[in-house]
Amino acid sequence: MAGGSEKSMKALKEVWRRVENSLCADCGKPEPDWASSTLGVFICLSCSGIHRNIPSISKVKSLKMDHWDDAQVQFLAKHGNAVTKATYEAHIPIYYYQPNYSDCQVLREQWIRAKYERKEFTEPGKQLLYSDGVKEGILWKRGRDNGQFLPRKFLLSEREGCLKYFTKQDAKEPKINVKVDVINATFQPVKIGNPNGLQITYLKDNKTRNIFVYHESGKEVVDWFNAIRSVQFHYLKVAFPIASDNEIKNRLTRNFLKEGYMEKTGPKQREAFKKRWFTLDHRRLMYFKDPLDAFAKGEVFVGSKENGYSVQKGLPLGTQGNFSWHYGLTIVTPDREYLFTCETETDQLDWIAAFTSIINQAMTPQEYA
Repeated sequence: MAGGSEKSMKALKEVWRRVENSLCADCGKPEPDWASSTLGVFICLSCSGIHRNIPSISKVKSLKMDHWDDAQVQFLAKHGNAVTKATYEAHIPIYYYQPNYSDCQVLREQWIRAKYERKEFTEPGKQLLYSDGVKEGILWKRGRDNGQFLPRKFLLSEREGCLKYFTKQDAKEPKINVKVDVINATFQPVKIGNPNGLQITYLKDNKTRNIFVYHESGKEVVDWFNAIRSVQFHYLKVAFPIASDNEIKNRLTRNFLKEGYMEKTGPKQREAFKKRWFTLDHRRLMYFKDPLDAFAKGEVFVGSKENGYSVQKGLPLGTQGNFSWHYGLTIVTPDREYLFTCETETDQLDWIAAFTSIINQAMTPQEYA
């Protein structure tokens, strides 16, 4: 720890050791070793970079390498994460997505700006741009067949409980009209190739359809994301009047449990294994020829162990199909066994862990249906 009187360094260590300051104030990452001398919060290296981009609000310093004078240490001691959160996070809407350290940059940056720069959560009942039940605007949407991103008008309506998009600005009829309760939205910057890339997934005739969009403004795309959650929340409150707010919150948009390439073979298990992009969205395992395909080539339902589902390391003895990857896994269902291979042992173990976490959960009445 650099510079400062021995007394102030000792005091800094004491404040830093408080339980409330053991996680980053913004993303929850353990053992933050930076702090904001103007806000009084303890933050991780990654969030400190975002704070540094808002110099009018936050001045950040390393707790290990920078000099802290007595006044700054006293300020930290008086504030800290608990006191500061009580001010800046006092009135967060229940549906607002609070990102953690594994979430992408745009979500974390807009969360930090919403708290400290725009002070969106300091007053009760504040009218927020994503909470008034209707949102209309342009998003750049990837063409299903040509892969080109073109501007499209989107309309989200709480009153109608749906999301629409129009191919032309003045079009009367929407190209799609989707009920909000079948929508999932998840940020996919790497897959889409844009830091503000958002994947909107919905069910149509019990098939999953993907739309890939982005907006140049990080704030605008995160506002769309939270507007979808807000409309979903109010729709589900009406549909399930006895459900608690937390139960409904758990049914809003969710991140996929895991995505990546595996090889798979067909039901006869004698065909060559083909490389496919897999998405595990709770109990739906979908596979695509390409990560940006609009429709899945197929889906596998992953039930619970009480219903005869399990995942096993390796392939059954005597598997005949040709495969180029050698880290196999088998999903056993009441109807058949599904065989997959992974490129690396790490991938294999990660997929097994993801499937195990789902199989170990009891199924809900909706999942039985």
